[in-house]
Formats: sequence, C-alpha cells, structure tokens
Amino acid sequence: MAENKINNQGNPDFDWEALANDGYSQAEHAEYADKYEATLTSINEKEVMKGVVVDITKKEVVINIGYKSEGVVPINEFRYNPDLKVGDEVVVYVESQEDKNGQLVVSHKTARMHHAWDRVNEVLKTGEVITGFVKCRTKGGLIVDVFGIEAFLPGSQIDVKPIRDYDVYVGKNMEFKVVKINQEFKNVVVSHKALIEAELEEQKKQIISGLEKGQVLEGTVKNITSYGVFIDLGGVDGLIHITDLSWGRVNHPEEIVELDQKLNVVILDFDDDKKRIALGLKQLQPHPWDALDANLNVGDKVKGKVVVLADYGAFVEIAPGVEGLIHVSEMSWSQHLRTAQDFLNVGDEVEAVILTLDREERKMSLGIKQLMPDPWEEIEGRYPVESKHKAKVRNFTNFGVFVELEEGVDGLIHISDLSWQKKIKHPSEFCKVGEEMEVVVLEIDKENRRISLGHKQLEENPWDVFETIFGEGSVHQGTIIDLKDKSGIVSLPYGVEGICPSKHMRKEDGSNAKVEEQLDFKVIEFNKEGKKIVVSHVRTFEEGEDKPLSRKGAKGGSTSKAVQDINKNAEKSTLGDLDALAALKDKMDGKE
Repeated sequence: MAENKINNQGNPDFDWEALANDGYSQAEHAEYADKYEATLTSINEKEVMKGVVVDITKKEVVINIGYKSEGVVPINEFRYNPDLKVGDEVVVYVESQEDKNGQLVVSHKTARMHHAWDRVNEVLKTGEVITGFVKCRTKGGLIVDVFGIEAFLPGSQIDVKPIRDYDVYVGKNMEFKVVKINQEFKNVVVSHKALIEAELEEQKKQIISGLEKGQVLEGTVKNITSYGVFIDLGGVDGLIHITDLSWGRVNHPEEIVELDQKLNVVILDFDDDKKRIALGLKQLQPHPWDALDANLNVGDKVKGKVVVLADYGAFVEIAPGVEGLIHVSEMSWSQHLRTAQDFLNVGDEVEAVILTLDREERKMSLGIKQLMPDPWEEIEGRYPVESKHKAKVRNFTNFGVFVELEEGVDGLIHISDLSWQKKIKHPSEFCKVGEEMEVVVLEIDKENRRISLGHKQLEENPWDVFETIFGEGSVHQGTIIDLKDKSGIVSLPYGVEGICPSKHMRKEDGSNAKVEEQLDFKVIEFNKEGKKIVVSHVRTFEEGEDKPLSRKGAKGGSTSKAVQDINKNAEKSTLGDLDALAALKDKMDGKE
C-alpha cells in the first residue's frame, strides 16, 4: 500500500474525489464527522488527564483517555504498583496529541510528578497513610518512590527497633506517613516507624501502668552496649546493666546475650515517670554464695582462676560468682613492696588457702604464700648468731642498710656496724643497691621477724691492737692536720687521728703549734669504746719522767719492731691494714 501511495502521489492526474466517493454525500460526510468528533474527549497538550487501563503487556500498559487513539506507557513507570490491572484508573500527562506516526504520546511518570507535590502536601496536613515503593538503599536510610517523587526514609524511621540490614526492604512496597517536606529543595521525608509507634503507644501505656518492682517480664534484646543490654518489653525499653547480667564477672554483655534473643527479666527499679527502667537477669538465678559448699572453712585449699588484677591484689574466681581476694602481701613471704602483677596474670589457674570467710558479707580472702614454708619458722637453726652469710643489698635508710638473706628474710646492718675505721655519714657511701655483701648474724628477734646483722664484725677490731700501741703515756710522732674548736686534729701512725686540746698545743719556746707542724705527742687518754685518743705536746717536755717511753709504746721494744713493720704499708687516710694489725696482735700475744 505504501508503494501504491507513493506511485499515486507521483501521478498528478489521480482522481482523489472518485476515491472518496463511498456512497455518502458531502453533507452526510460533514454530519457524521461532527458526530464522531463529539464522542472524543477534548484534550490539550501539556496537561494531566485521567485514563483507564485497557491492556497490560510485558513491556507496556495501554491506556484509554477517550481520545481517537490510545496512549501507551512503559510498564516500568508502574513498578511502584505491582497490583495494577485492567480497568484501573490512572493519570497521564499528554506530551503530544500525535507523533509522526499519528500516535498519542502520554507519560504516567510525568503526570505523577506534576501533581505529586500537591498530593504530598495534602497528605502531610491530613496524616493520611500512603503506599510507596522502596527503590534502593542510600547513606543512612532508603530511597522511596511516593507519587513518583523520590522521598527519603531515614534508617531510624524504618522501625521502632534498630535495623541492621536495610537491603531486606529494597524492592518492596511499604506504608508510610509524610513527616517533613522541604519546599525549597523539593525534599520529602517519610516514616514507617510513625505507623508502628501509634499502635505501640497504647500497649506502652498499659505496660507502664502495670509495672511493679520484682515483676518478671519477657523481653527481646534490642541493643547491646559495653555497659549493658537494652530490652524491648513490648514498646517499653529497659536496661540490664552489665553488673546485673551474671553473678560472675562479665567483660562484655555479648558474652551473655545476643541480639533478638528472648529472655525473662526482673524489674529492679524505675523512675517516677517510669521512663527509665532498670532490669536484672542474674536476680532470677540463686546467688552462687548460697550454693557454696557448707563444709568449706578457713585453712582449706581451693583452686580458681585469676579474673581481675590490681596493684594491691588479685581476685580469684573459685566458682561462678564466688571470688576471693589474694592481697599482694599474701603472695610472698617477702616484705618488699611489689604489685600483684609481679606474681600473677589474668587467666592464671592458682591454688590458694582460705584465710578469712564471711558468708553473710559474701567475702573471702585467700593466700598463696601459705602453701610455701615460712622461712621464719626455723630461722634460728638456719641463721644462728655469729654465723656468716651472703646477702643482697635491698635499700638504705639514714641509720643503716636492709639486706635480703633469702626470699622473705631481711636483716638490718646498722650504720655503726658497717666499718671499724671509716666514718660513714650515709650507707650509700659504703655500698650500692643490688650488690652482694658478706654479713654476720648479731641478733635474732623471731617474734617480730627481725635480724640484726653486721659487716665490720667479719674483721678484727683494730682498736684491740691500737690499745696495745697507743696506751696512756706512750709518745708518738704526729702531724697537726686541722684545727677544730680550738683543738688540733693530729694524724698519728697507722692513720689514727688524735685530739690535742688547745692548752696542750704550746711548744717549748712558748709559741703555739700550727697546722702541718710535725711534733711529738704523748697519749693522755685512750677511749677504746668511743674510738677516741687525746694527746698532748706540752707533756712531752714538761714531764721528763715520761720521755723514756717515747716511740716505744706500752709493750716495749718488741712491740715497736712490729709496729715499724706495719707502718711501712700504712696509709694516713685509713686506720691501716686490718689483716696486718690482726697479725700484729697475734704476734704480740704470742710473745707475751
């Protein structure tokens, strides 16, 4: 036909009037044309009209709007309404009365857009419940097709309970309420939660009105936090604090419950408005202390696991919900300050002895050092007086040095028992912390757990020898090294220092002796206990009968010879070689 049409158009002599002669006159043609036009709907382009669905195919929806031709709309414009059927009334937007093929061009999507804003504003005012199609997921919520407008459904407005998987709603139709419209940016916010809340509000009032302390209710785990679990009691939320989940220690609530779990809880407390409800789970179980073995007593051994560590001690769980404290002082016989971390770690399995047990207060103290022998039980047998040992320097005080003989056994070396000859102002001048030194036991106080130790007692007391050398009346050569309180400090042989009172410093010519002068001095006082020697230069020339004793000492010539041997190795800054002095004493005693 198209080919004939082209050929006819190409023939200028074709009789078109003869073709139109179908048995009707021109007047009849005009009359019937007018009647036909009257049956058609008057339409204008770019306006919204109502139509009826007359056919639905896999790809298209055919809509009759009463025009001479029907409109065809892609079926995807109706995906928000999967229940669409023939006979349904829909709106379309007339794009064009006819295209190049004479076909009416309409759009359902555009029609919805044109009156959507009027519709959503109307719904916002009336609170009408509408149906929308969830198109996709977006940040913080879902995109919903409402009247052809893309509205936002926040995640918090999907349901009264937290939603963890938004994707399950995509591709589904849901009922909504319009809750907010931004006219400037053409944004619409809808809520599905608002529909549920209206239903739950009545239930909530009924539940709250019937709440009583001690009441047991069934709930669902709604949310889990580090400090507790929120339970949905049917529109009313309550909190189980982490300490009320179990009688035992709980590091995180996830150890006890899981999301959406149903469980029975007991109401512990609530505020006046009953908006904050405290719940308990462990209260529905008997307290572990009530089930504790009745035969368990102080002195019994128990096993458990370390659940908490603090500087002052460790909490050990001997049964679920039953804990005992091992104080750091009960971890070792040692008296040195230490922390529990030096002995134990969380998770350690330990054995301990019950020290105290209070079932009413539900408290228990434990000890682990009691499983080891007390080093003080047989202290006198292992450390008898005058016995020698090696000890480790632990710390200093102004009055002495604390040393450790073994774990749990400490002793004190008084500053006066450190050295025979050195004048020590502070123990740190003599030794260092951590050093090992030899000691001798001087005294034991078992009851108070004290041991007195000495270090200088390991050597011979040089003053026993000095007593034989610097006897009263003996004369020795000395050097004045200092003046103190008008008295002279005199350096004598073997590093010994003597005191020369000012009235005894006068020389034979009447002048006073000066520092660094070397003169003869007579011993006028020897105090062995006070380690004090008083000398006089005046007595060396005023009392002639004393002169034969000069430089010989109290024991005569044999002693002088022994002294001369020692003097060769003596240092002025010290009291001399103690071993040599001891040997001297032995030699002198033998000759006597």
